[in-house]
Amino acid sequence: MDLSFYKGKKVFVTGHTGFKGTWLCRILVNAGAIVTGYSLEAPTEPNLFALAELDDKMTSVIGDIRDLETLNAAFDAAQPEIVLHLAAQPIVRDSYKNPKYTYETNVMGTVNILECVRLNNCVKSVLNVTTDKVYHNNEWCWGYREDEPLDGFDPYSNSKSCSELVTHSYINSFFSERKIAVSTARAGNVIGGGDFANDRIIPDCVRAMKAGKVIGVRNPYSTRPYQHVLEPLAMYLTIAQKQYEDRRYAGFYNVGPDDCDCVTTGELVDLFCKHWGEGAAWENQAEANAPHEANFLKLDCSKIKSTFGWKPRWHIEECMEVTCRFSKVWLSGGSIPAEMDREIKEFLGA
Repeated sequence: MDLSFYKGKKVFVTGHTGFKGTWLCRILVNAGAIVTGYSLEAPTEPNLFALAELDDKMTSVIGDIRDLETLNAAFDAAQPEIVLHLAAQPIVRDSYKNPKYTYETNVMGTVNILECVRLNNCVKSVLNVTTDKVYHNNEWCWGYREDEPLDGFDPYSNSKSCSELVTHSYINSFFSERKIAVSTARAGNVIGGGDFANDRIIPDCVRAMKAGKVIGVRNPYSTRPYQHVLEPLAMYLTIAQKQYEDRRYAGFYNVGPDDCDCVTTGELVDLFCKHWGEGAAWENQAEANAPHEANFLKLDCSKIKSTFGWKPRWHIEECMEVTCRFSKVWLSGGSIPAEMDREIKEFLGA
């Protein structure tokens, strides 16, 4: 992809202090974009946003996506041409603990950012990032296509299904006549360096290595589509660019890996242990009364392949190799900005 498109473009990123948001902002800043981020404080400590040293390279606004007045003030000041909406409560297990907050953030947060777009005349391209979990999951062996029914099971997944429906309504009610290009991207599970979230398998692995412990795996037989964080981010930027240039590219897209990268959690941790070395090992710590999570889920990504000529750059083995490398750089006190830039250049073939 040619990131020169983004040089000088005004881009508004919600959720910029999160794992994916930080990587996205690093790419955009490196490309010469004028970036404004809007998000809560980083959700973890340590956090990638602080490690990435982005504060002086972009405008970072700390605010709640549920607060329309503050959000619109930041939006009005930025006057963005492109909006990338990543802000969310993203953890399935947390959505069971606090469903009200999850719906407020993931549904009304989407309403609020789309209201900002509606109330300002500067925007040409909008991308709402949702999840592969928006679909009604039949636990079948083939991938879901973009026209499958939306009906996520748990509060997180269901709130993202609602976010999709909100987006559809705003497109039909407000944006079609104004010629604003709007898409949603339904991405699979991402891994990569700098993820410090709770209840995610790779951060759990790294924490175990730091503590010198055996890795505990809750759902070793669940199959998920895994991809390096740079894979969906490259696709988000491609969609936002292409629909900016030609509104006919606007639509609803699955963004996931090839079938060979749909592996069980146990297989994923086996790969982590292989690339980490140093005697890394794991054990099954399945919980008898754990909240429901899908056992089998994958996406059919034929649409982005045929529309954009997309194909994965890094498969699961390479994903794990660079993820372990990043984590060892962090644990040894190395330069995180330098490691991020190295991985971005490697990924883009620059």
